[in-house]
Amino acid sequence: MVIPVHDVNPVRRTPYVTYALIAANFVVFLLTPGMAGSVAGQSDLSQLCHLQAFLDHYAAVPRELIHDQLPRLVPTGAVGVGPHGAGCVVAPPGYHKSPPASVFTAMFLHGSWLHLLGNMLFLLIFGNNIEDRLGHIRFALFYVACGYAAGYGFALLNDTSGAPLIGASGAISGVLGAYLVLYPRVRVWILVPFLLFLPLRLPAWIVLGFWFVLQAFYSSGQGVSSAGTVAYAAHVVGFLVGMILAWPLRAGTPAPPEPRGPRWGRQARTGW
Repeated sequence: MVIPVHDVNPVRRTPYVTYALIAANFVVFLLTPGMAGSVAGQSDLSQLCHLQAFLDHYAAVPRELIHDQLPRLVPTGAVGVGPHGAGCVVAPPGYHKSPPASVFTAMFLHGSWLHLLGNMLFLLIFGNNIEDRLGHIRFALFYVACGYAAGYGFALLNDTSGAPLIGASGAISGVLGAYLVLYPRVRVWILVPFLLFLPLRLPAWIVLGFWFVLQAFYSSGQGVSSAGTVAYAAHVVGFLVGMILAWPLRAGTPAPPEPRGPRWGRQARTGW
């Protein structure tokens, strides 16, 4: 619904962990079978079979996380021909999959360029300030903790699902929740798709609050089709966990700088 492009919130130190996470997500995406050419729609049955085998190995699956129900047969990545035509060959897995470890690997998997770029944009804009406030090591631990909470939270709500759960959205939602707690009044430049794109500068509490309300609304099944593939519940859980973890740091967080330039109407009121 809105596209953040910049926040008026300078940092004191270089966000090395944020940059490393973004780089790692791009590298893993380029190494994911069939993903590099997804923009051009280049995919065939062989690529789809390799992708399915890759996701079954490294993605988080709710019923595996909650019930430890690992499949007896998994795609091998090969293509075969059966009674109903060509398809992906399945066989007993030639590897041991750890469901808890799959939550971590799933944080670096994405299903499309749009999925990847959207997540990395939010991480780039809001992650640097959270890393600046927490420090490099604590931020890395915070990011992983939010990702695990989001993954297991979604799995608990969908414990019979065998669909793979992938993406950094849960961890990044935790970053957004922390940002709302620590920097609610920071001005954020966003683009609103109205005719073309309308640029607005709004307080973070409006931008992120609106985002969270939408995630909560969609997670209830409202406004989305039953065939939707976005794990909105993971976003909600990650956001709330990020808020809780950041709350003890709220009192000691320096106030954001005042935005430069003229302001009119309600923007000119102190504390709006």
